[in-house]
Amino acid sequence: MAHKGKRFTDLLKLVDSDQLYSLEEAVKLVKQMANTKFDETVEFHFRLGIDPRHSDQQVRSTVLLPHGLGKTVRVLVFVEGEDARVAREAGADFIGDDEMIGRIQKDNFLDFDATLAVPSMMSKVGRLGRILGTRGLMPNPKAGTVVQPDDLPRAINELKAGRVEFRNDKSGNLHVPVGKASFDAQRLFENAQAIFNAVQQQKPSAVKGIYIKRVTLTSTMAPGVHIDQSSIPLN
Repeated sequence: MAHKGKRFTDLLKLVDSDQLYSLEEAVKLVKQMANTKFDETVEFHFRLGIDPRHSDQQVRSTVLLPHGLGKTVRVLVFVEGEDARVAREAGADFIGDDEMIGRIQKDNFLDFDATLAVPSMMSKVGRLGRILGTRGLMPNPKAGTVVQPDDLPRAINELKAGRVEFRNDKSGNLHVPVGKASFDAQRLFENAQAIFNAVQQQKPSAVKGIYIKRVTLTSTMAPGVHIDQSSIPLN
C-alpha cells in the first residue's frame, strides 16, 4: 500500500491542480501517468450544474465512440420469436427470452455488458428492474436501447463497436469511459471529443447558469487532469 502511495504522490508532482490543460495536453499527461502493469481505463468526469433531484434536469443519452473502448462488448437482446433469429444473425451474444429472464431472476446471471429490448418485451423486462437498474443495464428508450425489431442489427452493431451510455449520478456528476491507456493519443482525443460534444448536446432546457462546471480526464490509478473546455473542438 505504501508503494502505491509513493507512486501516486510522485504522479501528483506532474499535474498542476490549479491549471486548466488543453485536451491534447491532458491526453498526453494521462497516458504518461498510466504506468501500472495493467492497461488502465481512461475516463472523463463531468461536474454538472444540474439539480439531479428534478426530473427535468436529468442528463442521459448514448454516444458512439469513433474508436470503441478496446474491449469485447457482450450484448443481450430481449426478444422472442422471429425477432430472436434477427438478433442472433446480427451478432447478439444472448437472447433475453422467458428462459433467460428466469435465469437473471433466479441465478443472478449477469455475464453481459449491454442490453437491448424490443418494445413488446418491456412488460416482461420490467420485472428485472431491480437487478438490471442498479448496474446500468436496464433497456431505456431515452438511451436508445429500446428499439423496433427492424432496428436491431444497427443497434447491436453500434453497441459492439463502442456505443457508450452515460447518465448523471445523484450528485449531478457524470463518469464516462474514453478508452484504454494503450490507445494512441489521437484515438483517445477523438473519443473524448465525441463524448464532450454528446454531453454538451444533452443540456436540459431547465438548467440555468453554467451547465458543465468542470471536466477532468483521468486513468484508473492516477490523479485527474482538469480540462480547459474551450480547447475541445465542437462538432
